[in-house]
Formats: sequence, C-alpha cells, structure tokens
Amino acid sequence: MAHVEFEFRPNVSTPVVVCAFAGWNDGGEAASAAAVYARDRWRARAFARIDPEEFFDFQVNRPTVRLEGGVSRQLEWPACDFFAASPSGRDVVVFLGVEPNVRWRTFCSSILQVCDQLGAQLLVTLGAFLADVPHTMPTPVTASSTDHEWIRKLGISPSAYEGPTGIVGVLHDAARRVGLPSLSLWAAAPHYLPVGRNPRAALALLEKLREVLGVELDTDDMRSEARVWEEQVREAIAEDANLADYVRRLEEAAGPGDLGDVPSGDQIAAELERFLRDERGDGGR
Repeated sequence: MAHVEFEFRPNVSTPVVVCAFAGWNDGGEAASAAAVYARDRWRARAFARIDPEEFFDFQVNRPTVRLEGGVSRQLEWPACDFFAASPSGRDVVVFLGVEPNVRWRTFCSSILQVCDQLGAQLLVTLGAFLADVPHTMPTPVTASSTDHEWIRKLGISPSAYEGPTGIVGVLHDAARRVGLPSLSLWAAAPHYLPVGRNPRAALALLEKLREVLGVELDTDDMRSEARVWEEQVREAIAEDANLADYVRRLEEAAGPGDLGDVPSGDQIAAELERFLRDERGDGGR
C-alpha cells in the first residue's frame, strides 16, 4: 500500500477496528483521549502508520521537535498510527490520527485497505461534539450506523442528519461503499467549558465502547480523572454567577430524549463555527 508503512503484520483474526481523530470530530478531546486510554490499557502494539506527507498541510499541522537526552533533537510528524491488541481474547485494532487537511478519500481508502488486509469485521469510530448540555448531568452518548444488523442490535434509528461532516463521516461512507459494517459512537460535551480535555466525556465513550465490544476495559483511572475535573469545573462555575445561571437554564431545558440521535444540523454547524474560530484564533470575531 502506497501510503501505509508496516513495521510488522499483526496476527489477528476478524478484528474490530476502532478509530479516533483529533480535530473537529474531537470535542473536548474526548474521542482521542478515550482511544489513547483504551490503547494503553490493552497494551496495544504499534504495527503500521500512514505517511502524513500526502495528507497534511504542515503549516496548519506543524511537525514538532523534542529533545532526547537533553541533546539530540527528534522531529515528530502528525501521527496516524495503527495498534493491535487482544483484550479478553478478542482482536482489536486501534487507529489514532489527526483529521487530514487534503485528500480525504485517499486517506480513508488507506485505512480501509488495512482493514481489508487484516480481515476486519467491524469499523467503530469515536467522536465528540460540543453541545448545549449541562456538565451536571450524565454525558449523552449516541450511536449511529448504516448497517441494518447493528441498527437492530443496538435499537438505534438510522440517522436523518444532513449537513457538514468531518473525516469520521467520510470514513463511514467509504466503509459502506466497500461493504464493511460500521458503527459511530458520539459523546456530547458542554460547549461553555474552557477548551481542553474533558475526561468525563471520554469515560462515557469508553464505557459504551466496552459494552459494544464485550471486552474488559478498566476505566478506574479515567473515572478518577473525571472526578477531579468535575470538582475543578464546579469551583470555576461557582465563581461566575452568569455562567452558573446559564448552567441552571440548561438543566431546566434538558429533557429525556433530547440527545437520542446524532447531533443536529444546528449543533454541527455551531460546532464547526467554534472549531474554525479556535483555529483562526480570532477571539470570536
């Protein structure tokens, strides 16, 4: 495969491939945090990577330099790596990447070629979006699929969403075209919190992923991080009367079933605006 570099070929049988991407699909960094956590707890081994050269604008996603031993410099490019693990005896491949800047169809084709070579039986993507949800309530996690068997198994409705999409949506469309069943899990994170990692949304994704895969996944460390995060958020909001009032209004407006489907067009459009504004660094202008 022209764009994929293998270190070795993992000995896996009909694996589930779990993907997460930093960028627009990663509100509160919850999706990438969940995937990194699962990779580490399952002790997954890196076995392949996608060469970033053809897919990234390096003025947008710049390579970084780090020191090794305080002397030599190591250059690190945007990472798009495959990892293999066998939690509870079930083979799983974890793909961790960054939403590419260009050639999305070729990028997705590269991922699906690896899926085909390994005989993958299911593609699962993790995503998170910023929404009008209060942090004081359980984090909603929604599922969507175009595969009738998974729609029946999880009791979900086919998504009726129309509007802008990210690399996750493009990857699912590409999987459908080649006949690979796919499932998308999304967590809703409060939009009013400062930009940064939301461990509670990541925890919600991990718990849903564990349920879907039927494998062991110890989430105690993420749960502890989420408790610390919740206390920090509580203290910060207690010092801001306007924000506290806003949260109360969200709590009053929230009702059962409000987030029973994938994000609405308005939610996606608002999240896209927020993401692009953050990328420009224009402070909302």
